[in-house]
Amino acid sequence: MIEFTTWRKSSRSSASGNCVEVGFTADLTGVRDTKNRQAGYFTATRQQWTAFLDAVKTGRFE
Repeated sequence: MIEFTTWRKSSRSSASGNCVEVGFTADLTGVRDTKNRQAGYFTATRQQWTAFLDAVKTGRFE
């Protein structure tokens, strides 16, 4: 299992409980459900995470 040093709750998480957390290593970003941490997480490479954030910021998913 990959050890993420710090998990942080997304600033976009809502008060309704739809929250995600992100964690980082030198090479990977992990994403997990705040309410169900035992379910695990998925990982993305630095390049994948950067592409995802760029797509979100430019409205690609709207």
